Amino acid sequence: MIEKFNQEKQRMMIQHDKIGYGISETVSKKKKEVQLPKNLVCFSHLRWDFVFQRPQHLLTRFCQHFTIHFIEEPIFDADSPYLSFTQKLANLTIVVPHLVPGMSEDQVVKAQATLLDKFLAEKDLTDYAFWYYTPMALTFSHHYVPAMTLYDCMDELSAFKFAPTQLQILEKELLKRSDIVFTGGHSLYKAKKDKHHTIYPFPSSIDKVHFSKARGQVSEPWDQVAIPHPRMGFYGVIDERFDIDLIEQVARKRPEWQMVMIGPVVKIDPASLPRLDNIHYLGGKGYEELPEYLAGWDIALVPFQLNESTRFISPTKTPEYLSAGIPVISTPIQDVINPYGEEGLVHIVKDSDEFIAAAEEILFSSSMDKDNWLKKVDCFLAENSWDATVESMISRIRECFGKKGPY
Repeated sequence: MIEKFNQEKQRMMIQHDKIGYGISETVSKKKKEVQLPKNLVCFSHLRWDFVFQRPQHLLTRFCQHFTIHFIEEPIFDADSPYLSFTQKLANLTIVVPHLVPGMSEDQVVKAQATLLDKFLAEKDLTDYAFWYYTPMALTFSHHYVPAMTLYDCMDELSAFKFAPTQLQILEKELLKRSDIVFTGGHSLYKAKKDKHHTIYPFPSSIDKVHFSKARGQVSEPWDQVAIPHPRMGFYGVIDERFDIDLIEQVARKRPEWQMVMIGPVVKIDPASLPRLDNIHYLGGKGYEELPEYLAGWDIALVPFQLNESTRFISPTKTPEYLSAGIPVISTPIQDVINPYGEEGLVHIVKDSDEFIAAAEEILFSSSMDKDNWLKKVDCFLAENSWDATVESMISRIRECFGKKGPY
């Protein structure tokens, strides 16, 4: 009897321990639910309304998790420094510093620091993280210690034309301060991965719903409707990375082919662009208009030069073109070669002769089975979306912030 009683007592104690462990485990899981900072202050070298690209895609989705203040570079148009505010979304505000023309570099830094101090004090942003697109913002924000510092290294900015001389030094400092780093592609990740302990590649993604509109019935834009076929198009910033010579050579060799160029011209002299009857510069277009133009193209182009400024780029337009169902010809940009070229989704060319051969295959060859190609494209892009990218980023941020401990 006593032995039986002791056995029952032991069973109950084991059961009690299991219940207790279960309660403890539940409490532990609740403790692991990481609460992120409420506010995200983003410092950007790109203007929100310039070209809709990576920062806009990410932050319009991140504002579901944070209240975002997107601080642009200054405009020099004021009698005395001040900030202007534009509400873009319920949780996303564009902040622009307006400074006095003729200020010295030191005066610009001091004015921005003063404006940032006033802004954070007036908004009472005591629970915030800093998100950097440009290391140059450290010159006026270095005296703050936010709950978390994130660096989305979308490009190797130091290799761009007119890059500030101190940019590389400031990036080293930013990498030291950052809790987590993202890169805009795999090539850039390989170049930076040994410089930070918590770094992840997040290449360009797509808004499939938006760009797949180009596959349906779309009205022809007024400034493209009169351009004959075949049409070969590009959209994006036309700058020092753009291979002007390649476009001119193809246009001269095939005058019946029409080149449609969409986007602003920056950092290069517009007079340097080739002016031929079959090259059409349509200027900048809104993001919402792009599928209308894409729908009327026979081939989409990624015509970048191979130089220091393009060594690590991961063009967002590549998966967007593919999502629109348009065959793509690209110069040998590493993050286009791998994966798109290697998967047989994009034609990779080195010069105008290879370009023409690839275009003729797309336009005229019976071996080009577009239906099968589209199936491959859709299969490859099936898991690719900005929503999925943001979800994965948030997961990484939570993991990192949880390890960081309380602010």
